[in-house]
Amino acid sequence: MDVADNRSTSVLTMLNERQLSTMPQPVDVMTLLVEIPPGGKGLPPHKHSGPIFGYMIEGEMLFELEGEPERVIRAGEAFFEPGGDVIHYQDGNNLPDATSRFVVVMHCVPGQPMLSYVDDDELERRRDRRAPRP
Repeated sequence: MDVADNRSTSVLTMLNERQLSTMPQPVDVMTLLVEIPPGGKGLPPHKHSGPIFGYMIEGEMLFELEGEPERVIRAGEAFFEPGGDVIHYQDGNNLPDATSRFVVVMHCVPGQPMLSYVDDDELERRRDRRAPRP
């Protein structure tokens, strides 16, 4: 959705819109710039305490959430993670020869880590929730 009127030359472009059924209360909100070197694997499987909105600035990211097939997010595309109990399996740089950069706005439960790693036992218990691998 593009939004403009005759009072401004600015154009607002909707990149991602979600209706959130849950939001931590109270909530800490942080904005991070993430840079992954060429071919970088990104973070190991992890979870976030609240929802995340992201925007790919440059490069490509191999992105996989629990229950969804892996996909490539390219520069100019937005992405969303619901947070909570959903495992984020992959966020590596999909390019072997260029840095990938993206911005995330994270909504987190105060006093809890914004990110927690998932151990091998939990990955094994939940393997049936992971989408089939290509």
